[in-house]
Amino acid sequence: MDREKTIIRTSFLGIGVNVVLVAFKAAVGLLSGSIAVILDAVNNLSDALSSVITIVGTKLAGRGPNKKHPYGMGRIEYLTGVLIAVLVLVAGLTSLKESVEKILSPEAAEYSTVSLIIIGAAIIAKLLMGRYVKGVGEKINASTLVASGSDALFDAVLSAGTLAAAAISLIWGLSLEGWFGAVISLFIIKAGIEMMTETLDSIIGVRADKELTDQLKETVCAYPGVRGAYDLTLHNYGPNQIIGSVHVELPDDMPAREIHRLTRQISVGVYEKFGIVLTVGIYASNDSQQDSEAIRKTLDGIMQKNPDILQVHGLYLDAEQKTVSFDLVVDFKADREATADAVRQEISAAYPQYKFYIVLDSDYSD
Repeated sequence: MDREKTIIRTSFLGIGVNVVLVAFKAAVGLLSGSIAVILDAVNNLSDALSSVITIVGTKLAGRGPNKKHPYGMGRIEYLTGVLIAVLVLVAGLTSLKESVEKILSPEAAEYSTVSLIIIGAAIIAKLLMGRYVKGVGEKINASTLVASGSDALFDAVLSAGTLAAAAISLIWGLSLEGWFGAVISLFIIKAGIEMMTETLDSIIGVRADKELTDQLKETVCAYPGVRGAYDLTLHNYGPNQIIGSVHVELPDDMPAREIHRLTRQISVGVYEKFGIVLTVGIYASNDSQQDSEAIRKTLDGIMQKNPDILQVHGLYLDAEQKTVSFDLVVDFKADREATADAVRQEISAAYPQYKFYIVLDSDYSD
C-alpha cells in the first residue's frame, strides 16, 4: 500500500508541474509564434496525461487476487506502460508533421525577455522534477516512475534546444524553430519506441536478471544437504510479485520428513530475503552407486565437445532397473531433439548395460 501511495503522490506532483509548464509554454509559443515552444508544451501535456494514466493503472494493479485472476492484477502496470508509450508516439508523430510544415513555410518568431526567462525556468523545473521522480521510481521499483523521470530529464535537454533556437533567432534573425521542433519530435518518437519495447518485453516475459538468479541459487545452495540448485524459473506478475520454482539435488537416502522440513525452510527463507514465492522440487543424488561417477564424467566430456549443451544435471542411476536419467539443458538456437539423440547414442555406446532417459530442459535462467 505504501508503494501505491508513493506512486500516486509522485504522479500528482508530476501532473501539477507539467500543467503549469504547459500553460506558460503554450502562452510563450503562441505569443512568439514559435513552433518549437508550442511542441514543447504539447510534450509536457502528454507527460501530464501519462501521469494520470499511471495513477489509474496503479490503482487497478493494486487490487488483490480473485478467482478469475488468482495472481492478482499487477500486470496492469505494464498495460499502463503500453498506453503511455502510444501517447508518446502519437505526440511525437503529430509534432513531426507540424515541424516539417514549419520548415517548408518558415515564419520568424518573436521572443521577449519574459518568454526566455519562462523557458529557462521550465528547464530548471524539469531537471529537478526528473531527478526526484526517477529517484523515487528506482527506490520502490516502479518502472513507470523511472520512465517518467528519465523522460523529464530528457525534456529539459530538449527545452534547452528550444532556448538555443530562441537565442539564434534573436541574435542572427534565423528561423530554426521548425528544425528544432523536428529534432524534438524525433527524440519523442525514439523515447516512445523504447518505452513500448521495454513494456512489451515485460508482458511477453524476459530472461531473469543474472544477478538475481545467482543470488537465489547461492542462497538455496547454502542450506545443509543441498548439493545443487537447477531449473530455476521466475514468472513476473507485476513489478513486486514474482513466482517461481527450483529443483534442488539431495541425497537419495534423506528421509521424507527431512526433505519436507528443508524445502519449507528454503521457500520461507527465499520469500523473506527476496519476496519471491518459490516452489521447491527435488532431484535424488546417488553418486555412491557403481558407474554413477564414471557416467557423470563421460557426460561432462560430451558437453565439453558440444557448445550447444549448456548443462547436465539431475543424474540418477537405478542399479536395479539398469536405467539412468538426467536433464539436458540445450541452447535455444540448437536442434534440441537432435542434440539429445546424439548424446543418448554416445552415452549408450559407452555404457550399453544401461538404458538412458533424457529430459530436455530449456535455458530459462543462468
